[in-house]
Amino acid sequence: MESGAVFQKSPWKAIFSLCVPAMVSILVMMLYNMADMYFVGWLGDYAQVASVSLAGPVFSVLMGISTMIGNGGCTKIAQALGRKDLEQVREDSALCVWASLVSGVVFAAACVIFCGPLLRFLGANEEMWDYTRSYVLIMALGAPIVLLNHSLGGALRGEGEVNAGMIGGMVSTVSNILLDPVFILVLRLGVGGAAAATVLGNAIALCYYHVHKRRSRGRCVIEFHPRYARDMRELGSILALGLPNAISSVLGGFAGTFSNQMLVGYGTQAVAAMAAASKAVMVVTMVQMGVCMGVQPLLAYCCGGQDWDRLKEISKRVLGLTVGLGGVLTVGIWLGRGWVIGLFIQDAAVAALGEHLASYMLLMGPLIGIYYFSTNFLQAGGNAGGASVASALRQGLLLIPLLYLMNALLHLEGLALAHVMADGAAVVITAAMAWRCYGKLRESQLKSGQ
Repeated sequence: MESGAVFQKSPWKAIFSLCVPAMVSILVMMLYNMADMYFVGWLGDYAQVASVSLAGPVFSVLMGISTMIGNGGCTKIAQALGRKDLEQVREDSALCVWASLVSGVVFAAACVIFCGPLLRFLGANEEMWDYTRSYVLIMALGAPIVLLNHSLGGALRGEGEVNAGMIGGMVSTVSNILLDPVFILVLRLGVGGAAAATVLGNAIALCYYHVHKRRSRGRCVIEFHPRYARDMRELGSILALGLPNAISSVLGGFAGTFSNQMLVGYGTQAVAAMAAASKAVMVVTMVQMGVCMGVQPLLAYCCGGQDWDRLKEISKRVLGLTVGLGGVLTVGIWLGRGWVIGLFIQDAAVAALGEHLASYMLLMGPLIGIYYFSTNFLQAGGNAGGASVASALRQGLLLIPLLYLMNALLHLEGLALAHVMADGAAVVITAAMAWRCYGKLRESQLKSGQ
């Protein structure tokens, strides 16, 4: 199929062609995200479960860098395809590859050099110190591999190669899930084994992308050669467009750290319970995020081609789809939250606490997709500043102060309610920003006489 052909299908066909693989990728990523804690939970040691949560912000920062490069590249590549500029596609994809490798080396060096202060900042106590250290160091050393894998997936999505991106994600996750019980349970490496399985799974996915590139016979035009990666101003443009995704991940990591620091005051059991509750809520949020991420290249393609009427038509359909899915999933997870929590926690008292916290955190489940769509809409429209502000709202500007306020007022339950309040405010604000952005795009159409 010609590059970008998927973007030219009828609205529903284009949406499902992009969203179904993206949702499969997100569900696979969700399993990938849950697998570590699930198999660590089999050890029956909630201190190790809690340590996975403590190390989570480090992984969030790593994912923030990868999404900044990968999603920024995805948007730029899709826009270039909308203009039929294949040379720009090659340049943008090569920049993503080499930016990922360099960033990964810098990230690894920083984590190794500053490991002690980092663990103290994450909130690791004596009971969790060694477990958390093992996870962080192994994940840091594999950072170049993880970054390159996720960035290549984003570049392929931008080119319309959504099936290749989906298969790459599945290869990574399935490999990780198969390796987890071997490293964690058989070799008894605990949380360190979980990190090793993650890195190795990403390496196997990279092998798949290499084979896909060789077998594409010119259909896949993304490039790896460094001769295309020379324009630093273009790299700056890629990073600016991907910055909203990075801000969301990084601030989510910081919010997780601050939350864990407060949770440690209630005991290791509270850290483990909140970690398990967050995994239950993640099922709802990540599916909606997948729909919106999947359609983002289509939105960017419409913007690149200045097809504002099609942009409006697609946007209405995607909003209805994500809200409907959000409602169904929220009800399903709320009814089955006991079973989901039980996947990670063996201790009955800690599991009961996790169920209680999850019941609060699910309250905004049906509507959180509006936030994800609005942020992706701003990004696809080239409004990097607005998208960055939107990303900073939910996990940073709103959530972090609310965590401290609600902890002071309502203690442990307040930490769960802080997430609900931040989500609600973020939905309202970002929806207004996206509507304003659409108005400006429409105005530009009228001025151009199209």
